Amino acid sequence: MPETELSGQKTYITQGEQAIGDQPGHMIVTILGSCVAVCLWDPAARTGGMNHILLPETPASSIGFKSAGACAMEMLINGLLKSGAEKERLRAKVFGGAAIISGLSDIGLRNCAFARDFLLTEGIPTDAESLGGSQARQIRFWPYTGKVRQRFVPAVEAPPTVVPPAPAGNDMELF
Repeated sequence: MPETELSGQKTYITQGEQAIGDQPGHMIVTILGSCVAVCLWDPAARTGGMNHILLPETPASSIGFKSAGACAMEMLINGLLKSGAEKERLRAKVFGGAAIISGLSDIGLRNCAFARDFLLTEGIPTDAESLGGSQARQIRFWPYTGKVRQRFVPAVEAPPTVVPPAPAGNDMELF
């Protein structure tokens, strides 16, 4: 990668957030577990953006609305259009959807399916994807060039749980 892509402004996003950039060296960064990030880029306009999707569908309450799939995608696309991108030229790269805690839920798989289906329905081609697995990922996206770097985050084992012994009783009985 040229040096200009390695230095410059960094924007960190978390669940329900999105960022857009059109300057050389600007990088958008996130860390994903079961969440999915979609990086969209218009190569002609040299603008792109990334979102961080927590859930594929809108929750019953509106608290997490911006982190739900369709809303997150529409916000990203609309932001890109405002910055000079054209929908017909958008290209996608999709990451995340891991099963970090085995047996807990299928949210990662559901997020992956949502992202793929949304992009297919909207006619946005996917140039690359890294979905599923069991490890978290750090994603670095340079929206000016459309380049992405992914780094798997090593799993951290939880420390063993120590249960203290029960206190000695005083032979008192309550009735």
